[in-house]
Amino acid sequence: MRLPLPIALDHVNVYALADDDGWTIVDTGMDTRRSRAVWQRLLDGPLAGRPVARVLVTHHHPDHVGLAGWFRAEHGAEIMMTRTAWLFARMLRLDEQAVPPPETLEFWRRAGMDPAVLAARQAERPMNYCDIVAPMPLGFRQIAEGDLLDLGGRSWRVRLGGGHAPDQATLWSEDGTLVIAGDQILPGISPNIGVYATEPKANPLADWIESCTRLAHHATPGQLVLPGHKLPFTGLPARLAALIASHHRALARLRAHLAVPHSAAECFPALYRRDIGPGEYGLALVEAIAHVNYLEAAGEISGGLRDDGAIAWQIRDR
Repeated sequence: MRLPLPIALDHVNVYALADDDGWTIVDTGMDTRRSRAVWQRLLDGPLAGRPVARVLVTHHHPDHVGLAGWFRAEHGAEIMMTRTAWLFARMLRLDEQAVPPPETLEFWRRAGMDPAVLAARQAERPMNYCDIVAPMPLGFRQIAEGDLLDLGGRSWRVRLGGGHAPDQATLWSEDGTLVIAGDQILPGISPNIGVYATEPKANPLADWIESCTRLAHHATPGQLVLPGHKLPFTGLPARLAALIASHHRALARLRAHLAVPHSAAECFPALYRRDIGPGEYGLALVEAIAHVNYLEAAGEISGGLRDDGAIAWQIRDR
């Protein structure tokens, strides 16, 4: 099933697995009035009035976990997710901000955010997690690497990814036919891999490449992959290889670009090779920082603070 999102990527895929005691829902969409109305039509129609017994959340991002608490409160569904995803969701749900805090503003300045964008954002109420995620329940059922789950008449092995979201759960059917990939592996687009003020020195790109390389050992061409966005697809080994290669090509362009000093925001032309509009500026910036952090962690670049408060990065002398 496909739920609407009020962002540029205008949909999220959710899945329903039929069990003896009701449905297992995989991911939920954001908590909006429109999403709740769509879910009610689905529950009354295609899902045939059967109860929702459990909700499995692949990761903590709002478009995947947003209505998990609603399903618990309104339908009594058990919530299944990794401990990391549950902790992030509980923490972020309670962190409401009227304006961006000083740590976030400094993080943006260090990244070289466009001054006009920074001036506008520092006076605006940011989109808070609590705006689009229902209150998280106190209790949940933890899923972890290697767990075997019996859902929808199949056995599924839990394999954790990373980079896009920490400890993102992917499910691999033991019969070798299906993979529920969440946002770890997407067709047509790369999952956003970003660094945020909560952990400014994080290296999610290394986490993502490592986890995709590890998951590739379980991939076969015939598996039908059920992603969090876009359409289901086959050819998983080739898709994983293409995604990893695209980031390595971006890193190669970034190395060449940093022959002279640049802030993370000034690396957009090298990384994306197209104009970045206002609607995608934030995601582009956090991903640019992720690529810079990758090279810094590898010891390939060093940075110095400029008069404008941005860090300018440059390739180290060999």
